[in-house]
Amino acid sequence: MSEFKLHHLVTELIEHLGSRASPEWCVENLQKDSAATSLSSYNHVTQSCIRQLARKSPDPQSFIAKYEELKAKDTDCLRPFVQLLSVISEDRKLKEYLQKNAKKATTELQNPQVSQGSIGSISGAVADSKVIENVTTKDLPRIRIRLQKEAEIALGKRTLPSSKRENQGKARHPNYHSPVMPNWNNVRPNMNLDFITDHSGPALFSAPLGPIPVCSQESMLLEDILSCLEGAEGDYIVPDPLQGPYETRMFSISESVDPSLREFTEKILPLASHYSMVMRFIQEKSQFEYGQVNHALTAAMTALMKDYMVFVAQLETAHRKGSFTLHKLWFFIQPTLHTMEILANIASTISKSGAKGGKVLSLLHERTSSYTGDPTGQELCLYLTQKACVPYMEILEKWVYKGVICDPYQEFLVEDNEVIQKEELPLDYSADYWEKRYTIRRERIPVFLERVADVILRTGKYLNVIRQCGKNVKSPQAEEIVYTIKKRQYVEAIEKAYHFASITLLQLLMQENDLMGRLRSVKHYFLLDQGDFIVQFMDSCEAELSKNIDDIVPTRLESLLELALRTSAANGDPYKDDMRTELLPYDLMFQMFKILSIETDEEKEYRLPSDKLQLLGLESFSFGYEVKWPVSLVLNRRAIACYQMIFRHLFYCKHVERLLCRVWICNKVAKSFALRAAKTYASAFALRQRMLNCVQNLEYYMMVEVIEPNWVTFFSSINKVNNVDDVLVCHSDFLDNCLKDCMLTNPTLLRTVNKLMAVCVQFCHFIQHMRRYYLDAELTSMLGPAYESYEGSNVYAEETPPPSPEHQSTMACDSDSFEQSIAKFNLQFTAVLVGLLDKISELGRENNGEKLLNVLYRLDFNTFYTEQLERLCTDRPMVENGKEGTSG
Repeated sequence: MSEFKLHHLVTELIEHLGSRASPEWCVENLQKDSAATSLSSYNHVTQSCIRQLARKSPDPQSFIAKYEELKAKDTDCLRPFVQLLSVISEDRKLKEYLQKNAKKATTELQNPQVSQGSIGSISGAVADSKVIENVTTKDLPRIRIRLQKEAEIALGKRTLPSSKRENQGKARHPNYHSPVMPNWNNVRPNMNLDFITDHSGPALFSAPLGPIPVCSQESMLLEDILSCLEGAEGDYIVPDPLQGPYETRMFSISESVDPSLREFTEKILPLASHYSMVMRFIQEKSQFEYGQVNHALTAAMTALMKDYMVFVAQLETAHRKGSFTLHKLWFFIQPTLHTMEILANIASTISKSGAKGGKVLSLLHERTSSYTGDPTGQELCLYLTQKACVPYMEILEKWVYKGVICDPYQEFLVEDNEVIQKEELPLDYSADYWEKRYTIRRERIPVFLERVADVILRTGKYLNVIRQCGKNVKSPQAEEIVYTIKKRQYVEAIEKAYHFASITLLQLLMQENDLMGRLRSVKHYFLLDQGDFIVQFMDSCEAELSKNIDDIVPTRLESLLELALRTSAANGDPYKDDMRTELLPYDLMFQMFKILSIETDEEKEYRLPSDKLQLLGLESFSFGYEVKWPVSLVLNRRAIACYQMIFRHLFYCKHVERLLCRVWICNKVAKSFALRAAKTYASAFALRQRMLNCVQNLEYYMMVEVIEPNWVTFFSSINKVNNVDDVLVCHSDFLDNCLKDCMLTNPTLLRTVNKLMAVCVQFCHFIQHMRRYYLDAELTSMLGPAYESYEGSNVYAEETPPPSPEHQSTMACDSDSFEQSIAKFNLQFTAVLVGLLDKISELGRENNGEKLLNVLYRLDFNTFYTEQLERLCTDRPMVENGKEGTSG
C-alpha cells in the first residue's frame, strides 16, 4: 500500500473515532511495526491473540471453531482482524467507547421515527417561530405541494431496498447486472439431482433384514447402494440431513443389516457422499452470479458426472445379470472413488471459501501442483483447471490483444472504473486516467498470473490509449493463451503482446505526436529557457502585471504574450500557439504550503477564500499550456502545475533582479556628486550590489545547476525507455528533483527565500522613491560651475552638497533618516540571508550530497558571512538550553 493511501485511511479512521492523535505519528508507527515484523513473528502474534481472545470469550470452543472455519475458507484479512480484536479487548477505554456507540446506534435503529420526529419537531418549531408571522392563506397551496414532495422522497428512501440503494449510489456498466434465476431446488425439490431429505428425527427404514439370509441381504444392499450412488434414497440406507450447506453427506444404515455387510457398505458409501457434494456444487455454481469461471468448472464437472452415471448404469447391468457382490463392487469403484474424492474436495474448498473468478483458478492451480506424485489426480485437476480457465483466458486475450475488457461478472484481475454518467466525469480526465481508469484487483489475480499482473495491466492500458487515438489495434502475434502447468507458454504470449503494445504507443507519442518537441517547448517558456522571449515579455507586461489582480485585463495579457512570441526567437517554435496566460487566485507560497499540508492539521489554514488574498499580477501570474490526447498523459494537469510552480518562482526572482538593475541605473547619478556627498550613498549602493549578487546567484543556481543538469539526465533517460510508464516515471522524477532542489518543497527554505525577496523589493521601492532627489542633486551638480563663474568663486561646488539624505528620508520615512533606513534594510537583508545560509548548512550536515550547498559556496565565496554563521551556530545551543530551562 502506498504511503499516501495509508495516510489517507489513517486520517479517516481517526476522524471516525473522534481521536486527536496525529496521523503522521500513527503512520510512522505502522510503518515501523510493519518493517520490523517478520512472517514467523507475525504468525506467533496471531496465535497469541487467538489464545487471548479465547480465554476472554464466553464460549472459547465456539470461538476457536469459528476461527478455524474462516481459516479453512481462506478469508481475506483474517489475521489483521484477529489482531484488531485483540487490541480492542485489551483497551478498556476503547471498549467502553465502542459499547456506548453501539447502544446509541441500536437505539436509533429501533426508534428511527422517534429520533427523526424529535429532530423534525425541533427544527420545525424553530422554523415556525421565524416564519409564522409571514405565512398567509395564499402560501398554503405552495406549502402543501412542497410537503407532499418531501414526504414522497422520504417514503421512497425508507422503502428502497439496500441492494437497490447501493446500485443507485454506484454507477456501473450495464453488463455488470446479472439476471436472477429462481431457486428451483427449494420450489421443486424433485428436480434436485441430490438426495431429498425432508424427514427430521430418526431415519425410517423398511422391514428389518434380520430373518433374511446374508446372501439375500447382500443383494438388497447392492440395490440400495446403487440407488444412493445416483442420489436416491434406499430402503435400508437413508441419507442424514445436512449439518450445513457445504458439509459432507452422512448416511444411516439399518441396524438389522449383518455386521460384516454393514462394515463393507460403510466403505463404499463415501462415493455417494462425494456424489452429493459434487451435485450440490454444480447446481449452486451454475447460477449467473457465480461467474463464468465457476460456470466453466461446473460444465467440466457435469461432463465427468455423465461418465460417472454411465459407470453406475454399467454396475446396475452387472448386478441384474447376477453373480455381483459387494467385493466386486468395491473392486470396480476404486478408480472412480479416487476421482470423485478429488472432485468433492475441490467443490468443498471452493464453496466454503466463496471463491469466484481468479480465486477459483488459484485454488485449482494449487490443487494441480499438489498432485505431483499422483499422475491420475494431476491429470484430472489439470483438465478441470484448463476448462475453468477458458472464459478467463478469453477475457485476458481481449485485454492484451485489443485493450477491451468484457467482464460481466467482475472476475478479471483488471477492473474498468469508467464513469458512465457524464456529470461524474472528472474535470481533468487525463490526469486521473492513467492511475484510476484501470486498476488491479489483487484478490482476483490467479496465482499463476501474479508475476505478470502488472505487465497485463500495462498492455491493455497501452492498447486502450491507442484505440482512443483512433488507431486500429491488431496485434500481429495474437495467439491463443492456454493454461499449462509450465508457465512459459502463456507468459511468453503475454510478454509478446506487451512488447507490441508498448512499442506502438511509444512510437505514437514520440514520433506522431512529437512528445520531446512538446517538452522542449514547455521548457522554453516555463523554465525560462528562451531568454529573449522572457525579457521582451516582461518589458511589455510589467506595467500591466504591477496592478492589482482585479484591475488586470486578461485579453491584454494574451495580446502582449502573442506579440512577444511573434517578435522573439520563440517565433520558430511550432507549439507556441498552445501558450496561454493565467491569473491564479493565490500566490506561490499559498499554493506550495497548501500542497505540502494536505491531510495534516495545518491544511485548514490554507482554505482561505480567494477574496482575502490581495494579490498583484506579478504574484498571481503564470503561463498555461494546452495539450491534446495522448500527450496529455504525460503533460497532464499535475505536471503543468509543477511547471507553473517552478515558473512562478523563477519569474518573481527575475522580476526582483530587474528592480535591482533599475536601482543600479538610478544610482549612476551619484557619479556626478561631489566626493563627500557621494559617500553618503555608498552604503545604499553596497547593499544594492549585495542584493543583486544574491538574487543573480540564486537564479544561476536554479537555472544552471538544477534545471539544466536534471534536464540533461531526463533527456538521456527518455531515449532509453521502452514503454510509456518509464516515460512517466522519468518525467515525474525530473519535476520532483527540480521542485526539491529549487527549495520549493521545503517550507522553511521557501519562506526564507520569500522573505529575502520581500526585503529586496522594499529596498527597491524605497530607492525608487528617492529618485527625484537624485535628479535634484544631479541638476545642482550640473549648475554648479555656472553659478561658480557667475559669482566669481568656487565655493559653491565644494560647500553646497546635494540635498541631504536626512531631507530625503523625511519624504520616505517620518521617523528614520536616510542612513538609518539603509542600515535597517542592511540588517534585515543580512539576517534573512544568514538564516537561509544557516538552514542550507544544516541540510548539508545531514546530507553531504545536498546540491543546495552550492548556494552556500556561491553566496559566501569570500567567507563574508562565515563569521556570522559561526556565531549563529555557537549561540543556537545556548538559546535552546535557555528555552528548556524556562519550560522546566
